[in-house]
Order: sequence, then C-alpha cells, then structure tokens
Amino acid sequence: MEPIKHECGIVMIRLMKPLSYYQEKYGSWQYGLNKLYLMMEKQHNRGQEGAGISCVKLECEPGKDYMFREKALGSGAITEVFQAVGKTVSNDDEAWRGELLMGHLRYSTTGKSGLTFVHPFLRRNNWRAKNLCICGNFNMTNVDEVFREITSKGQHPRIYSDTYIMLEQIGHRLDREVERLYQEATAKQEATVPNASALGPLSITNYIEDNVRVENVLRTSAPLWDGGYVVCGQTGSGEMFAMRDPNGIRPCFYYKDDEILVVASERPAIQTAMNLHAWDIQELTPGNALIVSKHGDLRVEEILPQGKNKACSFERIYFSRGSDKDIYQERKELGRELVSQILPAIDYDLEHTVFSYIPNTAEVAFFGLIEGMDNYLNKQKALLIDDLAHEPDHEQIRRILSMRIRSEKVAIKDIKLRTFISEGDTRNDLAAHVYDITYGSLVPFADNLVIIDDSIVRGTTLKQSIIKILDRLHPKKIIIVSSAPQIRYPDYYGIDMSSMEQFVAFRATVALLKERGMEPLLTEVYHKVKAVLAEGERGTEKVKVATVPNASASVENLVNAIYAPFTDIEISAKIAELLTPDTVKTPVQIIFQTVDGLHQACPNSPGDWYFTGDYPTPGGLRMLYKSYISWYEQEYN
Repeated sequence: MEPIKHECGIVMIRLMKPLSYYQEKYGSWQYGLNKLYLMMEKQHNRGQEGAGISCVKLECEPGKDYMFREKALGSGAITEVFQAVGKTVSNDDEAWRGELLMGHLRYSTTGKSGLTFVHPFLRRNNWRAKNLCICGNFNMTNVDEVFREITSKGQHPRIYSDTYIMLEQIGHRLDREVERLYQEATAKQEATVPNASALGPLSITNYIEDNVRVENVLRTSAPLWDGGYVVCGQTGSGEMFAMRDPNGIRPCFYYKDDEILVVASERPAIQTAMNLHAWDIQELTPGNALIVSKHGDLRVEEILPQGKNKACSFERIYFSRGSDKDIYQERKELGRELVSQILPAIDYDLEHTVFSYIPNTAEVAFFGLIEGMDNYLNKQKALLIDDLAHEPDHEQIRRILSMRIRSEKVAIKDIKLRTFISEGDTRNDLAAHVYDITYGSLVPFADNLVIIDDSIVRGTTLKQSIIKILDRLHPKKIIIVSSAPQIRYPDYYGIDMSSMEQFVAFRATVALLKERGMEPLLTEVYHKVKAVLAEGERGTEKVKVATVPNASASVENLVNAIYAPFTDIEISAKIAELLTPDTVKTPVQIIFQTVDGLHQACPNSPGDWYFTGDYPTPGGLRMLYKSYISWYEQEYN
C-alpha cells in the first residue's frame, strides 16, 4: 500500500541499417527514436524521478558532433526529454541522427537527487573511441572500494556516486584499450617493408575503432563490482554493450533481427514495441555482456563466472510489469498460495466472507486468491453432493451449486489530497483519507473482510488510513493478507529499502524482545556485527568472505539471531497489534506469504534476502551490519 521506490529501467537500440532504410520503409528516419520512446514509456513504472537518453552517430566528419545527450527531472521527464530532442532535430538536421540509442529511467535509491545524478553519464575525449556514455539499473555496495581503486591510479572523480565512479573506472580501462591498439597500429606501421603503404593517421584511427574489444575493458573493471546491476554503455566509435551481474539480480532482455537490436529491463516492453512473442526474446545470461561492434556484429561474452541464481523475487511480486506472461502467472500463484492460511483465519466461513484487494498492484494476486478459493469451494460442493441421498432434492442441489466466493471492490484510492497548507494532526487527518470505501459492500457485524496487498513494508498507510476506513464498514473481522513474506532486511541492490527501522517486521520483533525480557540479545548482536566489520577493515582472513567482492556470501547472517526466538505467526500477530489504531474495535489479523510459498510461486527467482537475510553478495551483508549498527546506536546512545 506504500509505493516502494526501486530499481531503474534501461533501453538500448542499435539500428542495423542506414537511416535512409527506415525513412523509405517506415516513412521516418526517426524509427529508432520512436521505438526508444515507446519502450521507455512501457517501463515508466521503473523510474519516475528522472529520465535521460543518448545517441551516437557512426559516420561523422571531424568538427561535427557525433554524441548527443538529453536529461530531465520529474514524472514527466520522458515527455520533456523527447520534446527537447524534437526541437533540436527541427533546428539542426544533423542532431540525433544516430544509429546507437540509449535510454534510462531513474528512481533514486541512494538519497541523491537532482539532474546531476540522472543517467546517462558522459565522458568526453577528442579520440572518438575514448568517449564513453553509460547508464544502468544498479546499486553498488562497495563504492568506497571502487573509488579507492581508481583514485590510486591518479584519477580524480568529480562526483561521488556509484554511476559516476563506474564511468571513470570503465573509462580508464577504455583509455588503456585504445592506447594498446594505438601502440599495436603504430608497430604495424613501423614494421611495413619499404615501398609498402604505411598506416596513416586516419588508418590508425580506423584500426583502433575496428578492433576495440569492450570485453577487455569489462573484464578489467567488473571483478571489483559488488551489487546487482545491468550496466549499459556506448562508445564514441560505435561500440555498444550491456552487462548483467553474475547472480542475475537485476533483469535484462534483448532481441535482434536484420533491422534492429533492442535491450530492455523488461520483456513486455520489447514485445509491445516490436510486436513479438515472448519466445522471440532472449534473457542475457548472468555474468555475461552483450556487445555490438561498430559494424553491427553481435557477440555475447562471459565477463565474470556465472554465480548462484539470485534473481530478485521482488521483481515478480511487485516491480515488473504484470503483463509479462510468466510474471502474471506467478503473481496469481502467490495469491493461490495464501488460501491455506486464510481459511482457518475466517473459520472456513466463506458464506460470510468478502474478498477484495488494495492497491491495484495486488489485483493479479487477488485473481489467483479467488481462483484458489473457488477450487476449495468446488471440492466442498462435491463433498456435499456426495453426502446427499440417491434421489437428492433439487432445492438442495440448487443451494449447493449456488455457493459462490464473494468479492467486492471494497477500497478505492481517491485523488492525491493536497496537505501543503496543513500542519500536525490536520495534515495526518487529510493523509488518512487518501483511500475511501465502498459503503454497503458487506453485511456489518456479520461478514469477515479479507484484503490482499502485494507487500507490507512500513505499515504506515495501513495504520494511518486503510484499517481505519475499513473499520467504517464494521466487518466481523479484518484480515490483511500480504502476497510477499515479512520484509525483515534492507536491500542494497537498487531498491529504496536501506534502513532497519522502517520495516514493521523489525519493529515488531524488537517489541517482542523487549516484552519478553530478551532485549540484551539486541546488544549482543550489535557487538558481534561491530567486531566482524572491525576485523574486515583490518583485512583478517576470518571475515574475508564478508568483505571481498565476488566472494561467496553464504556466511552466517548474525542479525538473523534477533528473529530466531519467534515464529512467523508471533511476529505477524505483533505487527497487527502495532498497526491497529486504538480507535479501531474490529479484530485485525495480518497474514504473510510464507517463504516456501514464495519459492513455490516464483521458482526461477530465488533471490529472497529481503525476507531471509540470505544476501547474494558479501557487500549486501556488510551493508546490513552497518545499518544495524546505525539503528542500535541511535536507539541506545
């Protein structure tokens, strides 16, 4: 019910034909720009704080620009960017007439905002091959280490952010690759026999641009990266690449034919834009890079060894577009997996239970829940019919067959109320009315009300608004159901959930520890994680696994100890207690998806660190420890 800011969206396009081809066939040389715009809009759900695009023109005379970039801030950034490009195109026939296009949608996951931090980032140089533009869907957990590595080589990054530091790191390695090829070309020139045609300046340039190997650049850059990422880039000489992290945390899909190559964060964006079937589109293998040469040749290269599959399960639950055929079915299965927990919560009384959902992102899971309830009810109908006599009464049969699962649109989201002229309690009162109810949608004091949500993170909206307004219907009981398990741990791979105290599951667990006289456990965990970080900083072998990028992250998560004394049901009960306002008299129960249910529904996306603390990389565990220390010291110091 509370929107989670999350990872970004990327789009890349490589036109395989001259622009004149698209003008003749499709009536516009802007064919690529139009596809870029469409795919960015189809991924608008992934980033509404800013957008940017870039373009590289392959054939360009010296003195003319060949790399273009446009960026904007705000939820309307995509429109603003393409309007600006349209104006530029109308005033300059040469601008944006390029074969390489790249787009980015941004959500800030680091607290840093402003146009400076909107992708793509551009690194200029007088050598075309040394120009580099990158964007990405990522968050690095070890920016400090990467920063130290590049500054130790004499570089001086102007901005301290993971994207900019990666730009400088990759750019430095690209410089080395170009210089290697320059030396190679010069050696060939010096080795020419008398009277043979030597390589001239332009020939040296062409030699470099024809032989740049982006995989060399990535293989000398990527080993230091720790995080979930899809990093995309263009060079001024016409190379294009997209690389995915070894654990496949962030998604990446692509399609190629003889006219175009497209890359995007989500498969449906490519399907819609290119009118394709799902099986036409390929998923980039974790640890690999898709690379397109200046001449349009595609190759997929392994950059880092593929790790254990840790594809983000939150992509399936919440973030990605539900129009993807696999995600749609998985979200329905998430709803079906909740049936066995809901039935005892309503005393199996389907006749007096109304099902609904809030917000709209939970709609597909709701469909699955209703299907699951229908299947259960049909089995009950069969048993009732079996119990009838050999010559059953038609009225009995009619009554059994008429039994239905009751579903209603119980809650609706109203317009966003403006609270800027209000203060204190008045502001909170207005915020509590963002949602409204459908009066008369259930029988007061007789019907249970089951509301499914996709996830419960902080619980703020539940407490301040949802439960209060549902109570106005006077149900017999309110059951809030989350299609995601309890979110207990922060994320550090591109989702804006980076502190412990924001999670209601964590707050409920702390409350239970205090109530049961187990508060010293919080202090014990604090000292343990602080010692681990201190040893890691000293570089001892004992904690090497927790501090070195690309090492196994399967080391014990010490923070797990605070959850260990309690069952999921105990924590859920405490969450319900914390989120039920004092003014609400209706009994409230909160049910969460189980981790086993999550894996059953989403078998190909086992990344579950939000719920289990099983971080896919060492950097995530290290960041968790820092977050716990920060919380503890604020709480107790």
